[in-house]
Amino acid sequence: MKKYIVKYALGLLVGFGMVVSSCDLNVDPRQSIDASQALSSPDGVEAAVNSVYARLRQTTNYGRNLLALSDALADVGRTTSNSGRLIQENNNQPNAHFNSLPGSGLSFWQNSYFAINEANLILDAIRSGVPGASAAQLARWEGEVKFLRALYYFDLVKVYSYIPTAIYQPGVVDEGGVPMPLEGSITSDIAFTRNSPRSTIQENYAQIVADLNDAIRLLGTSSRAGVQFASVGAAQGLLARVYLYMGQWQDAVTASTAALASNAGTVLGGQAYIDGWRATIHPEAMFEVRFQIAGESIGVNESLQSSYTVLLNLTNKNAQGGWGDFVPNQTILNFFGLAPLQIREPASDNNNWDVTRNNDVRAHLYTTGSTVRGARNIECIKFISKAGFAYGDNVPVIRKSEMHLIRAEANYQLGNTGDALTELNAFKELRGLEPVSLSGAAILEEILLERFKEFAFEGHRFFDLKRYGRDIDKRYLSGGTIITFDDFRILPPLPQREVDGNVNLNQNRGY
Repeated sequence: MKKYIVKYALGLLVGFGMVVSSCDLNVDPRQSIDASQALSSPDGVEAAVNSVYARLRQTTNYGRNLLALSDALADVGRTTSNSGRLIQENNNQPNAHFNSLPGSGLSFWQNSYFAINEANLILDAIRSGVPGASAAQLARWEGEVKFLRALYYFDLVKVYSYIPTAIYQPGVVDEGGVPMPLEGSITSDIAFTRNSPRSTIQENYAQIVADLNDAIRLLGTSSRAGVQFASVGAAQGLLARVYLYMGQWQDAVTASTAALASNAGTVLGGQAYIDGWRATIHPEAMFEVRFQIAGESIGVNESLQSSYTVLLNLTNKNAQGGWGDFVPNQTILNFFGLAPLQIREPASDNNNWDVTRNNDVRAHLYTTGSTVRGARNIECIKFISKAGFAYGDNVPVIRKSEMHLIRAEANYQLGNTGDALTELNAFKELRGLEPVSLSGAAILEEILLERFKEFAFEGHRFFDLKRYGRDIDKRYLSGGTIITFDDFRILPPLPQREVDGNVNLNQNRGY
């Protein structure tokens, strides 16, 4: 443990944009800075802030796992065994849950806490003063970094802990939240002796809300252009999601309404929605993780593109591309009326195959792959060389359409069923669906169903089931069972070397 922390602290001292030799890491070397410059000048702080953004690109975070691994844990799809990846997660095997294998580089936990420590060091420097920085620069840096710290902590606590709306308590207390250091560690001694315990789940969420409210205030005076950077709208959108997870329904309505009124992202419907998934920058994105150059791509083994499809691009289905490790299950196929369809001769040409579709516009986000890996599966094509190069698609973290579904769900929980149904039907119209006439609990089920369809292969489903305390039905898999909410596998293990090295850190049950 101490050896790891020394390496951790030294990495921070050497440079915020450090490059580590690992297939899992793609931190931008253009953002590396010398220790003598770090945080003592505007250029140094700017580079440090960009490094915190860059860590979102890792496979462990939005490069793949927060989307593909989350959906593999849920009831969204099945694995193909083409490369052997995601099989254990799809089978919900113990330890196969946001847990890095030996030699696989930084884990989700480690990469996230690296980023949080960077964020804390930047905030410490801002409080101390940065020579030559203007008031507007200081406000923007603080706003961006607090947004990012909130995002990293939110992702950590939703993965490693129960969600406030559904906490399973074996005995007197639950396992708690995640450790929440709010000051940076620049030396190994500080990092090693801190031994932060797990905060409560409520403390985690309170800090996330505080950071996001600060970000909204600070970014209202100064922000950078582009959805790859934090903005008032992005912070409002993330705050709406956080309040939804907290079960603070009126706050969720207020935040989602503010986010919809912001200039971040555009709600799309019909053909424009389909086209949005082919654009380099998704027009619905309120905040997006950006891959700017081919050198930043995740690569053929673990990118979202390679995880979801064997295709290299949509212009030639015979071109060999990714692995297509994770494909829709029958539930998803039924949602959109998807079945293989031969459209021309000969059948041996993969370009002569497509799928049947119903009237739901989201059906156009699926097509047949190729036989390069043996079987011609129906695959999700939300991520397929959108940025102009393979295996480096920009990832929309918050899409504006989500705000409609958040507001509909929150209004239902507040008893405003008429408003909830009106919003739900307006959303359905955007996706080419007829309105429904429902009452009572059926409205909530229909909202959750639309979330299932809308965010398939975007990593929401596992956490939607988790925040309602629902079981995961895996009986569609060979040998699959129902993973009940009280099963210890709903939570992953904390990295064992962190537990071994921190006497104050309790492990999740079952591990």
